[in-house]
Amino acid sequence: MRAAAACLALGLLAGCGDDPTGADGGFDAGARPDAGALPDAGGRDAGTVALPDAGPPAADAGGPDGGGPDGGAPVGDVRFIAMGDTGEGNAGQIAVAAAVQSTCAAETCDFVMLLGDNIYDSGVSSVTDPQWMTKFEGPYAALSLPFYPVLGNHDYGGVLFGSDQGGLGNEFDKGSIAVAYTASSTRWTLPATFHTFQLDHVGFVMLDTNSILWDDTTNGDQRAWIRGAIADLRASGATWIVAAGHHPLRSNGAHGNAGSYEAIEIGGVDIPIPVPIMDGRNVRSFFQTYLCGEVDVIFAGHDHNRQWLDEPTACAGTELIVSGAGSKTKSFSSSTRNALHFGDDSTEGFMYVRIQGDTFYGRMVDRDGNTQFERMITR
Repeated sequence: MRAAAACLALGLLAGCGDDPTGADGGFDAGARPDAGALPDAGGRDAGTVALPDAGPPAADAGGPDGGGPDGGAPVGDVRFIAMGDTGEGNAGQIAVAAAVQSTCAAETCDFVMLLGDNIYDSGVSSVTDPQWMTKFEGPYAALSLPFYPVLGNHDYGGVLFGSDQGGLGNEFDKGSIAVAYTASSTRWTLPATFHTFQLDHVGFVMLDTNSILWDDTTNGDQRAWIRGAIADLRASGATWIVAAGHHPLRSNGAHGNAGSYEAIEIGGVDIPIPVPIMDGRNVRSFFQTYLCGEVDVIFAGHDHNRQWLDEPTACAGTELIVSGAGSKTKSFSSSTRNALHFGDDSTEGFMYVRIQGDTFYGRMVDRDGNTQFERMITR
């Protein structure tokens, strides 16, 4: 669906195509009108949430293929943060939040995408649970942006191996609590445990991968919904489709690849755990059946590190990105399980994304605001 145009590593842009700063007619780093407040996204059923118009495109965005002054309709320009596994209320989360605030102040952001495990260790018990303040509202108080979360296994609670730390993800009623909190917050925007929304020319498919993992339909049937949801986004003018869920299809982290989650590596070979429903085979089947080749990019968290996968046959036609270092890190369990464009397990951080016209630009940023890696792809 798109071809790699450039790999911009460690900020060294020479020889990598258009300069994303806009010096060669690429991305314009200048500010644009604030995206503003979102309409109330409440409601129980999965559906599409329309964001307000993000304002005019950058002045250099025109061109014969992308529209603009010489090509008809304006080129879309969408900017956001993608990060997961944030909800600790710890120093790491606060440092990353400050780096996000600095990045968005300098370059503007339309929203923040949270990739699950938003409230450790076992989610929340109600819409008035004090953890909303200590692990979400408080750390992001300086960010007057909408946050679009997906839910992770820790958000769904559960008892893991007899501990009280949660994370098994089988308390499915907690999904409705997370949805209900939308009405109590000016930031948190979760109209249903899975849903879509669209900004300019980009459609977003927000998945509940924990329910897919368990093959549970308490909060709705995603298999019956997904094809129509993607078709509706395309019919409404989305030329890019971005999917987000907590669990990754491929990862070099401790959780590993879907279908072999929590495997034990012996002699370079992953030996799956003998618990079929927990090994991620349902996630793998869902991604391969409904997402690979149908969406342009899939974001995930779950593993507490950042990776941009370089496995073109793993999910043909779709980029795979893990950004799960929003509050803490965990080392890779294998450096060779999957090929990577970029991988970092040493520091917390996030990904800054800008989708302008037919170009997708992603930048990996650490907790101190330093750019570690950049890459562009074009449709």
